[in-house]
Amino acid sequence: MKPVLVFDIETIPDVPGLRRLHSLDPALPDAEVAEMAFQQRRAQNGTDFLPLHLQRIVVISCALRVGKDLRVWSLAEPVQNEAEIIQRFFDGIEKFTPQIVSWNGGGFDLPVLHYRGLIHGVVAPRYWDLGDGDYGDSRDFKWNNYISRYHTRHLDLMDLLAMYQPRASVPLDALAKLIGFPGKLGMDGSKVWEAWQAGEMAGIRDYCETDVMNTYLVSLRFRLMRGELSRSEYDGETDFVRGALEKLDKPHWHEFLAAWSK
Repeated sequence: MKPVLVFDIETIPDVPGLRRLHSLDPALPDAEVAEMAFQQRRAQNGTDFLPLHLQRIVVISCALRVGKDLRVWSLAEPVQNEAEIIQRFFDGIEKFTPQIVSWNGGGFDLPVLHYRGLIHGVVAPRYWDLGDGDYGDSRDFKWNNYISRYHTRHLDLMDLLAMYQPRASVPLDALAKLIGFPGKLGMDGSKVWEAWQAGEMAGIRDYCETDVMNTYLVSLRFRLMRGELSRSEYDGETDFVRGALEKLDKPHWHEFLAAWSK
């Protein structure tokens, strides 16, 4: 089984970047800086959603399925700063050359990682290999790399299931729950900035990790649908996931498993 890395990011407004771009008074509170940016954005297009280059990454959660193991972890503030979070994520791709799996990763997560990585001077040669690099198997990346929308080395499940039509895309939460998986548990991306201001970093991390696991479970159902897994293999893998999460023995996984059992 080739390594599979499912990932998700959570972001907040890049307040230091906004101060720099708008030459704002350093004494202006972070909440007021962010609200100014939200108001400008609403005036432009009616939404609070900031441009991708102004999305500061505070957590990347990952689920790595390799060999006989399933690991779930987060790279997050305050343990690492944004530059370290991004660099360590790409270091993992460098080490394992996994298939990476996301939900809307092509439309949000990866472009944010690109811009923020560029800002911080992150190095990620394996990820950016387009078949012209110095790796021994680099030539293979010409036909299947992480960058092309239509390659599977990065599998954006939302994009593929919608046939690359934004109007056909659906929320991960709804699809996961319709299949029988837990879906989101008490938080969504719109609440992350509020949670960050309240000092609830652990809650943001836990939410991101459960989103990753929802994505992994949906990806298993997709592999069943396309014939990559037999029914017995699919059932065996979902049972394996349950067992792995039970061993983690953390409150958010207890809640996740309880919701999955209903």
